[in-house]
Amino acid sequence: MLLPLNHNSREYVEASVCHVKDLENGQMREVDLGCGRALLIKQHGEFSAMAHKCPHYGAPLVKGVLSKGHVRCPWHGACFSTATGDIEDFPGLDSLPTFQVRVEKDKVIIRANKQALQSQKRSKPMSRCSAVINSNTGFSHVLIIGSGPASLVCAETLRQEGFTDRIVMCTMDRHPPYDRPKLSKSLESTAEQLRLRSMDFLQDHDIELLTEKEVVAMDVKTRSVTFEDGLRMEYRKLFIASGSKPKPMSYKGKDVRNVFHLRTPEDANSIARLANNKNAVIVGTSFVGMEVAAALTDKAHSVSVIGIEPVPFKKALGEKVGKAIMKLFETNRVKFYMLNEVSEMIGQHGQLKEVVLKSGKVLRADVCVIGAGSVPATGFLKQSGIHLDSKGFITVNKMMQTNVDGVFAGGDVVTFPFPPRNNKKVNIPHWQMAHVHGRVAALGMMGRVSEFKTVPYFWSAMFGKTIRYAGYGDGFDDVIIQGDLDELRFVAFYTRSEEVVAVASMNYDPIVSRVAEVLGSGKTIKKRDVETGDISWLIDKGSH
Repeated sequence: MLLPLNHNSREYVEASVCHVKDLENGQMREVDLGCGRALLIKQHGEFSAMAHKCPHYGAPLVKGVLSKGHVRCPWHGACFSTATGDIEDFPGLDSLPTFQVRVEKDKVIIRANKQALQSQKRSKPMSRCSAVINSNTGFSHVLIIGSGPASLVCAETLRQEGFTDRIVMCTMDRHPPYDRPKLSKSLESTAEQLRLRSMDFLQDHDIELLTEKEVVAMDVKTRSVTFEDGLRMEYRKLFIASGSKPKPMSYKGKDVRNVFHLRTPEDANSIARLANNKNAVIVGTSFVGMEVAAALTDKAHSVSVIGIEPVPFKKALGEKVGKAIMKLFETNRVKFYMLNEVSEMIGQHGQLKEVVLKSGKVLRADVCVIGAGSVPATGFLKQSGIHLDSKGFITVNKMMQTNVDGVFAGGDVVTFPFPPRNNKKVNIPHWQMAHVHGRVAALGMMGRVSEFKTVPYFWSAMFGKTIRYAGYGDGFDDVIIQGDLDELRFVAFYTRSEEVVAVASMNYDPIVSRVAEVLGSGKTIKKRDVETGDISWLIDKGSH
């Protein structure tokens, strides 16, 4: 980006950062400009520079993967254009600032805005709402149900793409959008600390937010939704991203207090407080359940996990990886009661005291967290005419459109056609995937078809260690493991017949982002390519 010469030079810094021959093509280097750092990139003999940290969680992009005009984050797979800094794949909401680069007498010189160097991120420009709106009006050009990443990215994309009519986002939550995956990893975080966008940001971009609003019915003929408090709103276009709700469980003692489904920051804070030096029981070996168990080990007197599978994560990660992770928990004093279920919660003066298992085992419990899976939150759509599958998911096409004109849906609540599986309708309830759905839906609302080019990316953190996962492994028939499972330094390739469909790793960065890059480019990785034990072709070069 060329800057006018009359720019106030005090706002800018200029520095010679290396010799022109210091970088080979296809390499990146983090460089210091004195008042901040930048990422210098060389591709096809040309230099470019941009912010060096991923705006999502601050990962060092120099450790990521550089390929065909973009950099992929090593931690969670977000992609940024090396030319513009624009975010091209998620997670995260912001893009990267780019900096001017020139070569003089074989020296590479970067000129950068000091503020951009400090902030390391930027929001794409957004239009404002040009319609005169009375906030009491019961009509919105776009109505969005939910306030997760699908909803937020949908609203922001509409504004980025020049949409100037009214946008209303409604949520059952009492907070502005927040980083829900962190809830189970860091139980003491407040809604403020987890916030994705402030109320000021939403107001500045004319994205109206209605909190504590539950939709109870919708009528596609009159294009309207009705809320529990009686408010009725009409729309021209609707985006449904209502997410999921806890799977119902049958046990006695439903009225006992201190039994939680982790849904909100308040739930997380209560769990942390009540577990302090007390006995905690986790029901279910979902990723959320296991993350909560891990987060409680240094607070609680005891942590017990009840699971119906023989091994945690068997369906998602396979038995060998599941066993290795189970061992990690056991060395951190977590007790497992597998192939078991809860039959009763027993209270004293209404407070939880014991959890009784179907095996007859009785566990002392002061707080219980249920993380036994979820179902789509689509009850309000039952009579609406919007097509739901047998499990209650909304079925959408590649533009995230439902069977009803003007109604779109995304996130955990949908099954959508997935190109790598011949457009089979799949449900992928990942945080990253919801961002993609929001963008595709917003473009669809504006009549623009966008190519669905993402690779599903997921992560989980326990005891300071991160599991990264990319691809869609459903129905895998074999797992090829390289590295050392006992040391938790490994990569696992999930195959279906002769093809790698997904990959998981611990302490093996940036291999998951590299595999995501290969799969995202449309190439296939054959089983025989990863069976040999030589995967250096996947781990090669890239950065200094």
